Formats: sequence, structure tokens, C-alpha cells
Amino acid sequence: MAIKSVSIRIEEEMLEKLSYVADYEGRSVNSHILVLIRENIKAHEQAHGMIEGRINPEVNVKPTRKN
Repeated sequence: MAIKSVSIRIEEEMLEKLSYVADYEGRSVNSHILVLIRENIKAHEQAHGMIEGRINPEVNVKPTRKN
């Protein structure tokens, strides 16, 4: 499975609040965003049916740690 990067533009205040929530949940901002994305995909599929694809959104996709 290939790991892709996505850049987003985000207001500083929103990023600060997102960082706060992620830290509260014991996650990095990146991991927290992945959780939010998985939850959104799951809700969409429950409302509209399964999206065709190879990756189950329950899978935790994390890049390998760099040394």
C-alpha cells in the first residue's frame, strides 16, 4: 500500500485548536486527522452505501518511522 501526502491550508487558530484536541486525545495532529477522516468515511458509507476501494477505513495507516 502506497502512503501519500496531502498538504492543506488551515487558519492558525484552527490548527492550534486541532493540536489541542489531538494532544488531549493522546495523538499527533496527523494521527488525529486520520481518525477524523476514517470516521467521516464510515458515516458516509453508513448513509450512502459502501465506497468501492481496496482500503478498509478501519485500518490505521501510519508511515514507517524515520531514524
